[in-house]
Amino acid sequence: MNRIDLFSPFRLDLLDLPNRIVMAPMTRNRAGSGNAPTVLNATYYAQRTGAGLIVTEASQVSPQGVGYPGTPGIHSAEQIAGWKLVSQAVHAARGRIFLQLWHVGRISHPSLQPNGDLPVAPSPITPAGQAWTLDGMKPYAAPRALETEEIPGIVEQFRQGAANAKKAGFDGVEVHAAHGYLLDQFLRDSTNRRTDRYGGSAANRARLLVEVMEAVAGEWGGARVGVHLSPTNVAFNDISDSDPSHTFSVVVRALDRLGLGYLHLVEPGPADPVAPGPRLDAAFFRPLWRTALIANKSYDLPRANKALADGSADLISFGTLFIANPDLPERLRRGGPFNTADRKTFYGGGASGYTNYPRLES
Repeated sequence: MNRIDLFSPFRLDLLDLPNRIVMAPMTRNRAGSGNAPTVLNATYYAQRTGAGLIVTEASQVSPQGVGYPGTPGIHSAEQIAGWKLVSQAVHAARGRIFLQLWHVGRISHPSLQPNGDLPVAPSPITPAGQAWTLDGMKPYAAPRALETEEIPGIVEQFRQGAANAKKAGFDGVEVHAAHGYLLDQFLRDSTNRRTDRYGGSAANRARLLVEVMEAVAGEWGGARVGVHLSPTNVAFNDISDSDPSHTFSVVVRALDRLGLGYLHLVEPGPADPVAPGPRLDAAFFRPLWRTALIANKSYDLPRANKALADGSADLISFGTLFIANPDLPERLRRGGPFNTADRKTFYGGGASGYTNYPRLES
C-alpha cells in the first residue's frame, strides 16, 4: 500500500483534489463597497489554486452577522456577483473553492449593525475586550439575547447564504461554528445560559448548529458541506466551556449523523498551553467522525504527514503560510524556502501584503 502524505490525491464527493493541502479560511478585511468582493480578491484566491481545496474567508450571511469593517458578505446581489468573480478566477486556474458562511453574534458593535441595533447572542453576556469599528476600537456592547421565535430566522439566514453561494459558483460551503462567533456561542456554557430548548444540556446547546447544518445540507447535499469547530479555544473572543471534551463529543456525534462532507477541526497548537483533560485534537475526534477530517493549527510538513499517515486526519489546512506563500504546495514539496508573513498587512489595505508576495522562480 502506498504511504499517504500531503501530496496524495483525495476524493471529496465528486471533487478530485490533487493533494491534501487545504487553504484555511482567513479574514483579510479587503472587501469592496457594500462588503462585496472585487477583482483584487479574485486575484488573491486565484494565486493560491495549488491547494487541493480553498476555503474562503468567513462571509456574513446577513447584515446582522457583520462583526468587522471590510469583511465580505453573501446576502446581496452585489456580493453574489463579487464572489462570482472569485469562483470564476479560481476555476479558470483549475482550483476548487468552498465559501465559509458566518454570523458573528455578540462579537460586533451597534455601529456595525443595521439601525444601530445591539448585536445578538444566545444570552446577554458582554464579551471582554474591544470591537473593531469604522471609528477605531470601542468596548463591546452588551448583546441582546435572541428570542426563541427568532432562531428559525437565524437558520434561514444560513440557508439563504448557502443558496447564494451556489449562485456565486462555489463548489461547496463550510459553516463557521468556531472561534467564539454566534454558533460557537450557542455551543458553550460560558456564553449560553438559556433555559429554552437551545440551552442547558450539551445536546440542547448543539441544537441550533444541527438545524443550521440540516438547512445548509438541504441546499447543497451533505457531501458538499463542511463545518468548522474549535473545541480548544485559546484566548480568543472571550469564550470557554466548563467541559469541552463532553460538549464537543456530543456536538461531533450529532453532526456526524448528518452525513456531511467534512469536519474542519482547529486543534491545540504545539505552542499552546496544555489544558487539563484530554487533548482535543484530530486523534480524539477521529473515532466519532466517519467522513473527511481536516486538521488545522501550526502544521509543518513532517507533522502533517504524520497525521495523514496515522489516519487521524485526511487533509491538513494551512493559514499564515498561505498568506505569505501563494505557491505553498510547491514550496512544501521542495522543503522551502518560505516567505515571511508581514503581520502589519494581515487586515485591511490593498495589494501590499495580499497579492504581491513572490512566487518561486520557474
